[in-house]
Amino acid sequence: MTEQISNEVTSENVLIAGISRQQADFDYTMTELGELAKADNYTVVGEVRQNLDRAVAATYFGTGKVEEIRELANVRDATTVVINDELSPSQLRNLEKQTKLHVIDRTQLILDIFADRARSKAAKTQVEIAQLQYALPRLHPSANRLDQQVGGGAGFATRGAGETQLELDRRVLNKRISHLRQELKEASVGDQVRRARREDNAIPVVALVGYTNAGKSTTMNGLLQLFADRPEDKQVFEKDMLFATLDTSVRQITLPDNRKFLLSDTVGFVSKLPHNLIDSFKATLAEAANADLLIQVVDYSDENYPEMMAITEKTLKEVGIKNIPMIEAYNKADLREGTRYPEVSGQRLIYSARDKHSLQALTQLIKADLFGQDEEHTYLIPFDQGQLVNYLNQETVVKATDYTENGTRITAVVNPVQKGKLAKFAVKEEV
Repeated sequence: MTEQISNEVTSENVLIAGISRQQADFDYTMTELGELAKADNYTVVGEVRQNLDRAVAATYFGTGKVEEIRELANVRDATTVVINDELSPSQLRNLEKQTKLHVIDRTQLILDIFADRARSKAAKTQVEIAQLQYALPRLHPSANRLDQQVGGGAGFATRGAGETQLELDRRVLNKRISHLRQELKEASVGDQVRRARREDNAIPVVALVGYTNAGKSTTMNGLLQLFADRPEDKQVFEKDMLFATLDTSVRQITLPDNRKFLLSDTVGFVSKLPHNLIDSFKATLAEAANADLLIQVVDYSDENYPEMMAITEKTLKEVGIKNIPMIEAYNKADLREGTRYPEVSGQRLIYSARDKHSLQALTQLIKADLFGQDEEHTYLIPFDQGQLVNYLNQETVVKATDYTENGTRITAVVNPVQKGKLAKFAVKEEV
């Protein structure tokens, strides 16, 4: 009889557990923890909660609740418990010892998901840095008790204790972190050069920000479908899953009137996003930090969207992104029964990223923000400055062109940066 080999990935049964800490959004964070566990291919078979104002120093939970977790895991065939907080190293070890289960805290879970989703070298490097920073305080002496590394052989043993294995491990990790940070720094130089070129060409930047799985990538692909020459070549990855996008993707959008802007799709946020991960991804979020306009994409179909918005704005502040104009874009209106869309109110848009009319409404808001200060001016470009004529035709909205004895007379709509660049060629009556 031929043995059948299955390629299916077996999902591990887990419990999720947490303490309330008087958090107003505790129910939401527990629900989200379950979704995070599913995103990491776990099967959630039970949930344990405890109403405590603060964690127990030794085991996070009270003694009775620890026993309840162990018994429930036995009944539900769970091998792992996922905790809704970042645990101290001692809490982690004590819980594992007392429950006889594998214990994963929220930070480790998110790091695992990021590690699985990372595709580019930069994203993988950023995740590894965060993982190593998380591991550092959780190192403990190895079970084989090789406590000392003594140099020079046995004859030097009486000269004093050498470096402990724990100290050696920490030094190795710190050295690796320093090396990875240097790699990121060197890699970011190219990004900085590209951003400088964009600024010189006066192309504004729009960054899509928001909670994970809110529809940022779908919004970007929708706009590309409307305006890109070959949208199929420029589409970014999208999927109905948490943290589908970890890498920042930048695409140029050219509107029918020849106005251009760069659109960037950034990593999504989540509640209790690990600080190490936030620090590591500052380089990835540089596109948003240097943007002229932010579009906060919100999952309007989720009843917890106000909490998601608050977490997004908090995270933006933590990475130093502030004082940038923002459009609030309430996506997935098609999944919210009885909702009319597209609906525009000031800087707020209720829309569906899969609806053409919605995307056109979003485009009008973007245009109003980016090009609201544009002005129409007339320039006389000498014949020996043909590159400026090309620049005007390619980068501005040209209204009229006339060839005179003294040069090319062009009337164009320009933004403030372009206006300054072309000031000396403005016709005299406008100076």
